[in-house]
Amino acid sequence: MTASRQRRPVQRKTVHEFLSGLLSRLFSHRPAALPGNGRWLEQLRTLERRIGHTFRHRDLLVQALKHRSYLSVLNEDRIASYERLEFLGDAVLNMVVSEFLYSAFPRDEEGDLTKHKALLVNKKTLARKAEDLGIGEFVLLSDGEERSGGRTRTSILSDVLESIVGALLLDAGYHRTRTFIQQNLLLDFHGVLDDERNQNFKGELLEYTQSHDWGMPAYTLVDSTGPEHQKEFTVEVLIRNEVFGVGKGMTKKDAEQQAAKEALIRIRTPETA
Repeated sequence: MTASRQRRPVQRKTVHEFLSGLLSRLFSHRPAALPGNGRWLEQLRTLERRIGHTFRHRDLLVQALKHRSYLSVLNEDRIASYERLEFLGDAVLNMVVSEFLYSAFPRDEEGDLTKHKALLVNKKTLARKAEDLGIGEFVLLSDGEERSGGRTRTSILSDVLESIVGALLLDAGYHRTRTFIQQNLLLDFHGVLDDERNQNFKGELLEYTQSHDWGMPAYTLVDSTGPEHQKEFTVEVLIRNEVFGVGKGMTKKDAEQQAAKEALIRIRTPETA
C-alpha cells in the first residue's frame, strides 16, 4: 500500500508532463502561416462543436486537418500529415456503414449491399458531407495548395473527413465514432442512394454486358451544339453494334452517363407484346 501511494504522484506527474510537453510543442513552434494561438484554439473549438466532440488530445484533431502540402511550412516529415488517420478512418467508416446496411436491408444480396456502400462512402458523397460541416475552412494547406482551390477539392475534403473519423476513434472510441458517422453520414442515406449524381451508370452497364457476354459498350459522340463555353453534347452507346441509349449533357462524361442510364432502362424494361 505504501509503495502504491508513492508511485501514484509520479504517474500523475509523468502524464501531466507528457501532455503539457505535447501541447507545448504543438502550439509553440507554429509559424506565421497559422493563426495566433488564441484564434487557432477558438477555431478548433468551433470545429469540435460541429463534430459534436471535445477532443481530449487535440493534437489528433490538428493532425487530421494537416494536408501534406503544409508539412514544408512546419518542416515536418510526411508521417505528420493526415494520411495515417485517413487510412484508419476509411477502415472504420467502411465497417460502420457495412454494419448499418446489413441491418437496414435484410433482404438485399451481397452485391446490392456492396453497391449501396460504394455510394455512401465514395469521395463525392464524403466531400458533400464535409462541406455540410464546413470542414474546408479548417484544413491546413500551403499557400500554393490553397490558391489552387484545395479547400474545396473533392479529394481533400473526403480525405479529411476520413481522417477526422480516425482521430475520433483514437480519442473517443468506437461507439462515439459510430454515432458520429450515423448522425452525419447515414441519417439521409435514402437520399444519397437515390441521388443520380452518385450513380455510376456506365459502371453498371459495363458490369451487365460483361456478365452476359455482350462485350464492352461503345460510346460515340454524335453531336455538339452551342457556343464553346456552353456546349451540349449528344452521345450514343452501342452494344453489339446496336444503339441502346442516347444521352445529352454539358460534358461528354455527363452525356455518356445519361446514355448508359437510358440503356439500362431499356435492358431492364420487359418488352411488351
